[in-house]
Amino acid sequence: MVRNVLIYNIVIAEWFAFGKVAIILIITHEYFFSYLCDFIFHTMASRLSYKKFHVWRLQHVSTTVTLNVVSVVVGLLAGLAAVVLKNLVFYTNKMLFQFSIPTFVGGNLLMLLYPTVGIALTVLFVRRVIRGNIGHGIPGVLLAISRKKGILPRSDMFSSMVASTLTVAFGGSVGLEAPIASTGSAIGSNVARWLHLQPRHIKMMLGCGAAGAIAGIFKAPLAGILFVVEVLLFDLTSATAIPLLLSAISASTVAFFLMGPDVQFAFNVKESFHLSQIPFYAVLGVFCGLMSVYFLRTTDRVEAWFSRRSSPAVRLIVGGIILGVMIFLFPPLFGEGYGSLSALLDGSGETLFMYSIFQSLSSNAWAVLAMLFVLILLKAVATATTIGSGGVGGTFGPSLIVGGLCGYFFAMLSNAVGLPEQSTANFALVGMAGVMTGVMHAPLMATFLIAEITGGYALMPPLLVTVVMSYITVNPFEKHSIYARKLAEHGDLLTHDKDQSAWQLMDMSKLIETNFAVVRQGQLLRDLVNAIKDSKRNVFPVLDDDDHFVGVIHLDEVRTVMFQPEKYDVYKVEELMTPISDGDIVRDSDTLRDVVAKFRSGDRYNLIVLDANDRYRGCLSRANTFSAYRRFISESSEE
Repeated sequence: MVRNVLIYNIVIAEWFAFGKVAIILIITHEYFFSYLCDFIFHTMASRLSYKKFHVWRLQHVSTTVTLNVVSVVVGLLAGLAAVVLKNLVFYTNKMLFQFSIPTFVGGNLLMLLYPTVGIALTVLFVRRVIRGNIGHGIPGVLLAISRKKGILPRSDMFSSMVASTLTVAFGGSVGLEAPIASTGSAIGSNVARWLHLQPRHIKMMLGCGAAGAIAGIFKAPLAGILFVVEVLLFDLTSATAIPLLLSAISASTVAFFLMGPDVQFAFNVKESFHLSQIPFYAVLGVFCGLMSVYFLRTTDRVEAWFSRRSSPAVRLIVGGIILGVMIFLFPPLFGEGYGSLSALLDGSGETLFMYSIFQSLSSNAWAVLAMLFVLILLKAVATATTIGSGGVGGTFGPSLIVGGLCGYFFAMLSNAVGLPEQSTANFALVGMAGVMTGVMHAPLMATFLIAEITGGYALMPPLLVTVVMSYITVNPFEKHSIYARKLAEHGDLLTHDKDQSAWQLMDMSKLIETNFAVVRQGQLLRDLVNAIKDSKRNVFPVLDDDDHFVGVIHLDEVRTVMFQPEKYDVYKVEELMTPISDGDIVRDSDTLRDVVAKFRSGDRYNLIVLDANDRYRGCLSRANTFSAYRRFISESSEE
């Protein structure tokens, strides 16, 4: 007993000492981590004689072998990062729960304070060290894939880990999966850049890092691969399959070796599935789909409300107070929530009331149902409040928690009203996949994640039924996942549809050609002939004195008259213009999809580009536009 107390006191002292040093470093050396990161990279480069190593690698090691080896290294690093992050949060949570200040109505008064402290430390870290926006993490990875050739800043290899640890360890109601996936992606991206791999291979290693991170945190390699395919929208080809698999297996091995079989949480299915339960699982899928729509809409609105508060201090204080009150009244909202979910899977519904002022109601079945429903509704609010007030974390974990609560609530309600008895544990597990499917639009990943964490495929039929019904329910309301929807609104989302992605992501302004000779309204045929002499194009835009577009002259239409010198001073250029329609003109605000539609609707070889005020910007040529499209497809291909 004395020995345990001594160890406990040493641990507490070490944590407080660590916290004090960390805060001092953050305040006095805001570039500490950036300097450290640069130092490590530069030291490695110099000690390994990088140039010689690079030459040797290119001469003696094939690209395939290089990618396979690097994917293993990236997987090991991503898995190690997952283990470190989970342990930091777990032991910090364990330490904090040792302290309690009871109130006269019950509960723990410290629950009101912890979230504000954690978010304050997170904001301090982000503002003083990172000096940028971390956010959810996954949207940034998607943007790097579509717009930045897979390049992520070096600081991303640690920033999300540190910030999410501070947020979640002190009660922030968000998940660690998105931050660790962002960390793994940054590790893969920067390792590939250090080796000077090609841009498409940098993207591949980014995906390997994400797959390794998810595989490591859940010990689920197949789920990690499907996360990359469905959430990060990678194409699973012969070139990407082996590196992704190697990375996911490497990360899972590291996590298993360092943390044992129960990496995140694990559950062995104890009750079998019967075909007569299919209708119940179908209805569960619809329920999960509706709750997914609620989750998506609620998180959007709450985060938007916080974003309208201009002062970070106001966001921090208001968000901290709201989150603290919610956690004080409903402690399962503290942190990720996997502890409460694991207790539910074991049939211990009364644990939802632990540390709560409603603890006296834990034996009442209807009170448990009410608590479950309240938690389902409030988890989305708590998640968005955490992020909106300055905390760092993701929605991956909260969607799992909400799904588990939905499944347990559905089965318990069904049993309470006298319908055929259902397994609350099985419904909770299947519900996790249902809400994850609705929120993340990743039915395969959700299905196989639950299959892997349960150690088998006993629940495969109900999983498939539920995720399909959930996806069908959500799709009319939300076309994109929680990570992709904002990128899609701004035209920055790369999807599996290569044509759509190409026309959406290509920059039209770079395709506008300005080497067309222009003539002015009121000029004579003589001026046009002089312009033709100096031009290599056969299209001549006609502008007024303010550069407003008036019309266009095609060389073929004036070929006869231009060889009649006696008419040079007779005809004005506006008399020689070719009739045009709206189909010959595009605006600089139009998308390339609109441009392509006009090219394909007729035999046009050039389109005139105007701004919002009808001023001439240039021309788009059919040949140049489709040539750029082919280059884009080639560069974005993983083959």
